[in-house]
Amino acid sequence: MKHAHMLAPLVLAALFVTPLVGATHAEAATKRDKHTATAAPAKRATYRQFTGTVVAIDGASITVEKGGKAPKQMTFARAASLRSTDDVAKDVHVTVYWRDEAGKPVAHRVVVKTATNDGSR
Repeated sequence: MKHAHMLAPLVLAALFVTPLVGATHAEAATKRDKHTATAAPAKRATYRQFTGTVVAIDGASITVEKGGKAPKQMTFARAASLRSTDDVAKDVHVTVYWRDEAGKPVAHRVVVKTATNDGSR
């Protein structure tokens, strides 16, 4: 009987502490799940490159064609802050640095390849 009186406070304490500990783990799991589901770290938007010959150009877009075994043609919207190393014109060899913005390729920088900076011309 003497031991029963000593265990009673421990049993009562365990009953009160267990729900608190369980709630803490559940809250932590909820916070962790919520954090991973919605707040994935945004990747820094890096530029991609596309090198070829300008086949069409206007005030809103630039179309560049790549030749070779797997020819490809891409049309880029012009960013408001578009930079260029030289005058971009039709039939000029260029490298376009672009990003995908809202599902469309947008040119941010155009490097015109000339005989002095291309090496192959």
